[in-house]
Amino acid sequence: MAVVRHTHKTLPKVSKKDLARVDAIKDKDIDCSDIPEATDSSNFRPWEQRQMFKPIKVVVTCKLDADIVAWLKQGGKGYQTRLNTILRKAMSHA
Repeated sequence: MAVVRHTHKTLPKVSKKDLARVDAIKDKDIDCSDIPEATDSSNFRPWEQRQMFKPIKVVVTCKLDADIVAWLKQGGKGYQTRLNTILRKAMSHA
């Protein structure tokens, strides 16, 4: 089977007839046997799914204590990413 790729600009138009056909399908007639059951979504963190979700970055200016910046930078390049990760973990526990 060939892979078909579309962008939002190249998607074929959906007709009213197509929508009516989809609306006519009853939930019980949809075969979901190839989809694993989602049993526990309590650990789902969409922001940790980096391949699926890329947040928009915003430039901000803030003043941090010098020892915090030194601690973040001691790991080398990527200190802003480390800071973002720390803040995101704190946000998810709030």
